[in-house]
This record gives sequence, structure tokens and C-alpha cells, in this order.
Amino acid sequence: MERTRVVIGAGEHSNNPGWIETQESELNLLKKEDWNRRFDEGSIDAVLAEHVWEHLTYEEGREAARICYEHLKPGGYIRCAVPDGYFPDEAYQEGVQVGGPGPADHPAASHKIVHTYKTLRAMFEEAGFHVRLLEYCREDGTFIYEEWDETDGFIYRSRRFDHRNQNGTLGFTSVIVDAVKI
Repeated sequence: MERTRVVIGAGEHSNNPGWIETQESELNLLKKEDWNRRFDEGSIDAVLAEHVWEHLTYEEGREAARICYEHLKPGGYIRCAVPDGYFPDEAYQEGVQVGGPGPADHPAASHKIVHTYKTLRAMFEEAGFHVRLLEYCREDGTFIYEEWDETDGFIYRSRRFDHRNQNGTLGFTSVIVDAVKI
């Protein structure tokens, strides 16, 4: 049976064969009419968003999650990764800060929030999801990791796959969650 799986903000590189890859210009997280034009309510199995939700305010993020919720099948999920506000590295935090560290063309220039596991979980729970934390740092900087299957949504900026994480040393982490529609 064919599954409908959607990548939000797919970028230039395809890491998820068999997924529908989209860009903001064609499927805006905040425009329900974009979603309704492409997908029926309750028709999507999975949504993948790697370093997308930090470009939304908390309130926009919750609204985007609600729109996704409507279009997911029961048991469907959003696999979401965002920069981690508790990762204990000053240069990392400078690079992911709200408004970015430099010129307007810097990838972080449009960051509106730096999530922690607490804010990301709360945002998705407020939209009706059950949230499973996959990767994140606690307040004290301790990194927590739960095994996850990359075929359910590949996240490059993760403990296992990011080239900056080598020999047991973390150079770049994300808060990664699966937000499941109940």
C-alpha cells in the first residue's frame, strides 16, 4: 500500500526517497489552502521537517502543527528537528540565535525561536499530538538519545548522521521529536 509522506522545506538534497519533497513556495506550513489543494484531510502518513519550525514563532508553530494534524491519518506523525537551545556550545548557540549571527542571507537570519525539548514538546502537545523525544539536551547540557529509524524520516543534523559529530564528540545536535496524531 502506497504511503503518503511529505518533506517540508526539502532543500536541494534528497535524503528521503519515496517522499513528496516540497518547498515553502508550494506548501506553506501556515497556509491551510496550500495543504487543502494538495492533500485531503486525514490522508498523510508522515511529515518530515528538518530545521524548519525555528523559522516560525511559537504561536505560528502551534498553528502549523494543527494544520498538519488535520491532514495526518490517525497514527500519522511529524518528525521534527530544530536547533537545540540547551546544547552547551557557545559558537553553536550564536549560530542558531534568533535573527541569526550575521547578514540577512545567513540561514539563521529568519530564526524566530530557539526551541528546547520543553518548548517543542509543549507546542506539539498543545496542537493535540503525543510527543516522543528522540534526541535533545537537558538543561544541564546532558545529551539524551533514543534509537530511531531513519527510514521513518532521515534527519541529517542528528547524532548519527551529522559530519560534525565524530569519535563520540558532539559538534552539532538538534531537538528531534516524533509528534504522533492519536
